[in-house]
Amino acid sequence: MGRIATAAIVSLWVIPVFILVNRIVPDPYMDEIFHIPQAQKYCNGDFMSWDPMITTPPGLYYLSLVQVAALFPIKYFLQLASSFPETCSTAVLRSINGVLAVLCSILVYGIIAHLRPALDDRKATLFATVLTLYPLHWFFTFLYYTDVASLTAVLAMYLACLKKKYLFSALLGAMAVFIRQTNIIWMLFVACSEVIDITMAHQKDGVEVDDLKASNQGTIPSTVKAGVNVSSNLRKRKSKGNAKSNKPPYWKSTSSTSQTSGLLHEIQAIVLTSWHIKWELLVSFSPFFFVLLAFVAFLFWNGSVVLGAKEAHVVSPHFAQIMYFSLVSALLAAPLHFTTGHALDLFRSFWRNRLLGVFLLLSALIASLLSVHFFSIAHPYLLADNRHYTFYLWRKIIKVHWSMKYLLVPFYVYSWFSIFRLLDKTRRRIWILVYFFATCAVLIPAPLIEFRYYTIPFYFFILHTDIDDRRSLLLIGILYTILNIFTMTMFLYRPFHWNHESGIQRFIW
Repeated sequence: MGRIATAAIVSLWVIPVFILVNRIVPDPYMDEIFHIPQAQKYCNGDFMSWDPMITTPPGLYYLSLVQVAALFPIKYFLQLASSFPETCSTAVLRSINGVLAVLCSILVYGIIAHLRPALDDRKATLFATVLTLYPLHWFFTFLYYTDVASLTAVLAMYLACLKKKYLFSALLGAMAVFIRQTNIIWMLFVACSEVIDITMAHQKDGVEVDDLKASNQGTIPSTVKAGVNVSSNLRKRKSKGNAKSNKPPYWKSTSSTSQTSGLLHEIQAIVLTSWHIKWELLVSFSPFFFVLLAFVAFLFWNGSVVLGAKEAHVVSPHFAQIMYFSLVSALLAAPLHFTTGHALDLFRSFWRNRLLGVFLLLSALIASLLSVHFFSIAHPYLLADNRHYTFYLWRKIIKVHWSMKYLLVPFYVYSWFSIFRLLDKTRRRIWILVYFFATCAVLIPAPLIEFRYYTIPFYFFILHTDIDDRRSLLLIGILYTILNIFTMTMFLYRPFHWNHESGIQRFIW
């Protein structure tokens, strides 16, 4: 019932807002002026033409073709369209993201239910519903952008991997990459996350067997041996009927030796265990490897990550980007980060090991100062386009005074440590490290400050927190609702004009 309730609730706002947006803004806007004509060429059967300004692969256009093919018989019967290309209108193309947004909410609920089976169904539904209101995801649900399709494909891939359906997960990963190239990083992250869970579960099984042997002085009944066989391969794991054995070790056990053994011990345990089960891991995760090989071949063929507008999307060492991500993510989950209780908890975690805490804090401050000083990039698009909110944030906050970018460093550092602390309550430290590297790999090469790029790493963060109180969820939901009403009102009802260019301009993320 939770999935149905979540989908129904999301549909209640997707449908009316979709109608409103298409009534007020019926023509393609911003990046839609590239995406929609390209999709319409596909509807006309022209698969060879390509707009050189489009940077992402055509995955979204093929998904749109599937939807148009499903709608065409209905529209033809109702005499609303006389041909297939006529069905490919701006509104119909935009509607694919509305459908995907509802599907995405179901996937979010499925991931929450899988990671946290003890969570009350109503709280899981509330959690999933609130996440679908995430402002960057919500806003682009109503426009023909790749963001909603990209997030949906990545979350579908992750849920399939959690359920041990590795081949299906890899296929979904290929689809995610076919929608947006940087999703190759998230495919590798998902695979690494599952390898971590498998290897640590094997090690835990090994410890349990050793403890059982010691307690029984080497005399273990055959039934026990069969139940905790360390050498059981991944195929046996997948075939077990016990759902609990298929769950990833999401919640840290207080009795687990890996909780206090530290990051280095986790890395050592994963390397050694992976070597012992290397052939099983290779067979299970080979589909991901083939997708990676295909992506590498694409890079050699294309000569770049992006397809078009290569000169405007050159890979750059934009280290300040991860600083912006941390603060934006913390602000969009403010009830989790900026409370007295959480601040005290973070302080106590440093105080337990003061020497290491001071070292980490100083290292983070120095690295952040160097990042904002040497690796802050002001992309020409950022400086010239006053339709984006980042234009005003850059001019009115970061560049209001030469010292401001340095004064923001403590907030960046606090935000990252806060994220790490929240994740440390539920995930192993090696998982947190891999998550950080994946986020860096996606964001640092991007020269343009685009909050849309933060959506997927934010979702992976928030889905793995232990938030379960309704108060925090409701506060986050209220925050998102206020931001969504504001941004949509500005977009629809506060248009403006440029002196140097005709047409109506609108504010957008």
